[in-house]
Amino acid sequence: MEILGIDIGGSGIKGAPVEVQTGEFTRDRLKVDTPAPAEPREVAKAVAGIVRHFDWDGPVGVTFPGVVIDGVTHSAANLSDEWRGLQARDLFAKESGVPITLLNDADAAGVAEMTHGAGRGRQDTVLLVTLGTGIGTALFTEGRLVPNTELGHIEIRGKDAEERASAHAREVHEWSWSKWAEKLDEYLHRIEDLVWPSLIIVGGGVSRHAEHFLPHLKDVRATVVPAELHNAAGIVGAAMAAAPRTQTG
Repeated sequence: MEILGIDIGGSGIKGAPVEVQTGEFTRDRLKVDTPAPAEPREVAKAVAGIVRHFDWDGPVGVTFPGVVIDGVTHSAANLSDEWRGLQARDLFAKESGVPITLLNDADAAGVAEMTHGAGRGRQDTVLLVTLGTGIGTALFTEGRLVPNTELGHIEIRGKDAEERASAHAREVHEWSWSKWAEKLDEYLHRIEDLVWPSLIIVGGGVSRHAEHFLPHLKDVRATVVPAELHNAAGIVGAAMAAAPRTQTG
């Protein structure tokens, strides 16, 4: 079954139709800049533009970088405060003219990796950490998702973890891979003390460069591997969420 997945990020919004049973794109991905400021109606218009680009008239899965409960967004660390308490699913559906399934972006990426990527077949505790503009997390045990964990916002040395260990932080501070790995190592070790995963999957676009930083992790107890779907995981997971349950297993 082919479903359109759209992944909203702090700097870009990406979308592509996905064959949900294989996790593969069926057409080339489209990426547009996230509006600045990232106010709800402007972001919804950008999402609608992607829907129109693919001439899509069926269900669409959309990820959001914050807590999502029953279609309502409750946080938006790297967007606008106007998202808090917003009926965002309804807004996207109205602008796009199609049924929308809305979920947290890291949760979507995690579902994709657990089904089609590095977490396939795992029944122990698995943590996906997406490193981009911010830090997203998705926690699984016995293959089941614990939604909206938001572990990217724990405090480390008096700062939000995103300010120290996100891929954006590495770029802003112009840290070397090894220097950034020290920050990431400390963050992952702190998370380990809270949820004790057996496997940590590192996702986001930076996962394509895993050979530059994963070897520098020293204190993490869990096995740490790069995501197999890389930056496509959010789109794939969004599409899976919007597909009928019988089609995704």
